[in-house]
Amino acid sequence: MLNIHNLSISFQGEYLFKDVTFKLGAGDRVGLIGKNGAGKSTMLRILSNEQEYDSGQIASDKDLKIGFLKQDIDFEFGKTVLEESYQAFKEIKACETQLQTINGALAERTDYESEAYNQLMVDLNEIQHKYEILGGYNYQGETEKILQGLGFNREDFDKLTDTFSGGWRMRIELAKLLLQNNDLLLLDEPTNHLDIESIIWLESFLQNYGGAVVIVSHDKMFLDNVTNRTIELSLGRIYDYNKPYTKFLELREEIKVQQLAAQKNQEKQIQQTEKLIEKFRAKASKASMAQSLIKKLDRIDRIEVDQDDNSVMNLSFPISIIPGKVVIKLENVSKNYGKLQVLNNVNLTIARDTKTAFVGQNGQGKSTLAKIIVGEIEHRGNLVLGHNVQIGYFAQNQAEYLDGNKTVLDTMIDAANESNRTKVRDILGSFLFRGDEVDKYVKVLSGGERNRLALAKLLLQPFNVLIMDEPTNHLDIQSKNVLKEALKKFEGTLILVSHDRDFLQGLTEVVYEFKDKQIKEYLGDIDFYLEQRNIQNLREAEKRTINETKPKESNRQNYEDQKRLKSLNNKLSKLEAKINHLEKAIKADDLALEANYDQTASDPKFFDDYQLKKSELEKLMQQWESTHVAIDNFNN
Repeated sequence: MLNIHNLSISFQGEYLFKDVTFKLGAGDRVGLIGKNGAGKSTMLRILSNEQEYDSGQIASDKDLKIGFLKQDIDFEFGKTVLEESYQAFKEIKACETQLQTINGALAERTDYESEAYNQLMVDLNEIQHKYEILGGYNYQGETEKILQGLGFNREDFDKLTDTFSGGWRMRIELAKLLLQNNDLLLLDEPTNHLDIESIIWLESFLQNYGGAVVIVSHDKMFLDNVTNRTIELSLGRIYDYNKPYTKFLELREEIKVQQLAAQKNQEKQIQQTEKLIEKFRAKASKASMAQSLIKKLDRIDRIEVDQDDNSVMNLSFPISIIPGKVVIKLENVSKNYGKLQVLNNVNLTIARDTKTAFVGQNGQGKSTLAKIIVGEIEHRGNLVLGHNVQIGYFAQNQAEYLDGNKTVLDTMIDAANESNRTKVRDILGSFLFRGDEVDKYVKVLSGGERNRLALAKLLLQPFNVLIMDEPTNHLDIQSKNVLKEALKKFEGTLILVSHDRDFLQGLTEVVYEFKDKQIKEYLGDIDFYLEQRNIQNLREAEKRTINETKPKESNRQNYEDQKRLKSLNNKLSKLEAKINHLEKAIKADDLALEANYDQTASDPKFFDDYQLKKSELEKLMQQWESTHVAIDNFNN
C-alpha cells in the first residue's frame, strides 16, 4: 500500500528524523507515538502529501486514497452540519447536480421525438446508474449514522457549523473522513474532543476498518483497544513492533535489557582482545597475530542500546497569597443555553487547599460550571469568591487563544509584567523551549507544544486557586506525568475537569459527578468514586450514565424509523428506474407505429405487449405515488 524508504527531514539544520524506513499495508492499525516535537504530526503531513521532505522515497499503490484528520482545520462557514458532512461525497453531489440539470431541461422541452431529447434521456439513465453505484441512495443514511455515532443529535443536523465549538467542528471533519472509504486514514489526536461514548464508538469503527490507519494519540487505552502495531519516533529514528502500545512498551524494555546484556558481553570480549593485542605487540613473533586481532576488532559490529529521549519539562505552580477558608461558594446556580438547561440549582462549596475533580459525560455541565466560576459566562443564582482569591484558569481550548503570528518568546513577553519579564526565558526553558526554539512562530508548533506554551503563560499570573479543564489534551505521556506531579505538589486549591482516570488517580480528594443537571459529591479520590459506582473506570461510569438517561424505546423506534425510511427510498428509486425503462419502451413502440404502421400492426403480439406495458406502467405509477406519500409522512 505505502512504502517509506530512508525518509529524512530537517528544520534549521537539525534532523527531525533521518533515514526512516517502514511499510504500511491493509489492516495495519498503527499507533504513532513519541514526545511532543518528535515529528509525529510532520510524519502524517508527509504521508498525506501535504509537506515536502529532504530525502528518501515514498512509493504507493496507484489511486491510493488518503484521508487526513489534522489538529487544525479550516471550515467554510454558512453550511449546516449535514451540508458540511455531505462534502465527503463529491462524486455523488456532482451526479446530483447533473441529474438536477437534466431533469430541469427535460421539464422545459417538448420536442420528445428529437435526437437532443433522446440524448438527454440516455444521459439521465447513465448518470442515474452511476449515482446508484456510488451509493447515492444510501449516503444520507450513512452520514446520519456516523454523525450520531460521534455524538450529534438529529436536531443538530440542520444547525449551522458556525454555532458549534472547534471541538464539535473537528467531529464533523472526522465524520467526513470516515464516510469517504479511504484506503489509508491518518488521524492526529482524534479523541481530544470526543466524549466517552463517541470514543468507544470510534474504537469499534476503527477495529473493523478495512484500510490502514495511522493514529497519533496520547490516550493509552484508545491505542491499546484500536492498534495492532506501534511505531515510536525518538531522537530522529523509529522503533517499529507489531504490538499495541502497552505491549510495545514491555517489549521495548525487554529488548533494551537484552541489548545492555549483549553490549556488556561484547565489551568484555573487546577488552580481552585489546589486552591480547597489547601483549602480542611487544613480541616480534606474535606481531602477525596482533595484526589479525586488530582486523577482527575493526570488523566487530558494535552493539548499540536504544536511546530514549528523557528530556521533560520542569513545572511547578507557586501559590500567590493565602486566601480565606472558603474560596468558592455557589448557591442555586443554574444555566441555560437557549431551551437547553445544563445546570439546575447547583450548590457547591470549595474549601481552601482542597483538590477536586469534576467528572461526567460531555454536555453535563462540567466546563460550564468552570466558566461560571471564573466569570466567563452569565448564570442565575449566587456565586461568591472568598477573601484574597486569585484564580488561574486553563481552558479546554486554551491553546486556541494563542496568536499564531507571534513567536514563542513574544507571546510570553507580551503576557508578562515588570516583576516577571526577566524570568520569561527561564520559564520557557523549563517548558523545553530552548535556544532558537523561542523564535518559532506559534502557528508552526505542534498541539502539544502549544499546550506547553499555554501552561508556561499561565505561570506569569499570580493565583491561589487553579481551575484546569482537560489540561492533558495534546500533551505527550511524559508531559502528562510531569503535570500530574506538579499538581500534586501545588499548595493551593485545585479544580480539575478530566476524563482520564490515570491522570486523576492519586491527585484529587473530592469528586463531583455531573449528571441530570445536578452534581453529586463523593468524599474520596477517583478510586473511591469508582468503587462507590461499582465500576472499573470512568468509561464505564459515563457509558452507564448515558444508558441510564437514554430513552431506550424511543431510540429503538428512531432506529426502526430510519430503517423503514431507507427501505422506502430504495423502493422509490427502483420504481423510478422501472418506470423510466417502461416509458422508453412505450415511446419506442409509438415511434415504430408512426414510422411504419402497417408493418408494425401486422404483428399479432405487438398490441398485446403494448397494452401489457401500459397496464404495468399504470400499476408502477400507483405504487410510486403511494411510496411518495409514505415518505412525505415520515418527513412531516
